[in-house]
Amino acid sequence: MSSSPLLNDLIDALRCLPGVGAKTAQRMAFHVLERDRAGAKKLADRLATAVERIGNCSRCRTFSEDPICALCANPQRDAQLLCVVETPVDQLAVEQATGYRGRYFVLLGRLSPLDGMGPKELGLDLLAARLAENEVHELIVATNPTVEGEATAHLLTQIARQANVRATRLAHGVPLGGELEFIDRGTLAHAFAGRQLLSD
Repeated sequence: MSSSPLLNDLIDALRCLPGVGAKTAQRMAFHVLERDRAGAKKLADRLATAVERIGNCSRCRTFSEDPICALCANPQRDAQLLCVVETPVDQLAVEQATGYRGRYFVLLGRLSPLDGMGPKELGLDLLAARLAENEVHELIVATNPTVEGEATAHLLTQIARQANVRATRLAHGVPLGGELEFIDRGTLAHAFAGRQLLSD
């Protein structure tokens, strides 16, 4: 540790970032102090502004500066399709990689009782209320294929059934360009179980 309490505080603060351990945080702190103080001030300013002004959309729970985000406010989006994702990063991935033109609901996590993430924390009461409006015809479950993601998907399917909404799940399996010998066992088993009929 440094003899400077302020430097030690900076290093500790940087460790809140994902994947940043003690050594990486130390390198970051020394870098901005040695070579980029202007960049550090700009980062601190943007970070403070973002933390203060960015909240969550009241409709879908994604990050937004406004009470209702731009996607929810867009009348061109198909209100009959609702894609449920775990995080805003997942939402961005779907937006960038597909031609999906429906709306979203962001859980901001997945079921994990040990981490204090239950139905209330995931906003499932808000989701149920949204489905009860009878506007959504299909709930697309796009949770990650983890144990917690699958448990979350199961609960989402039950909520959709109670609202008489069709629930679908993203396909999981062998990636395009992948070779079977390099696919992990879980993915290969899932793909094998979900095989489809070939058409001419």
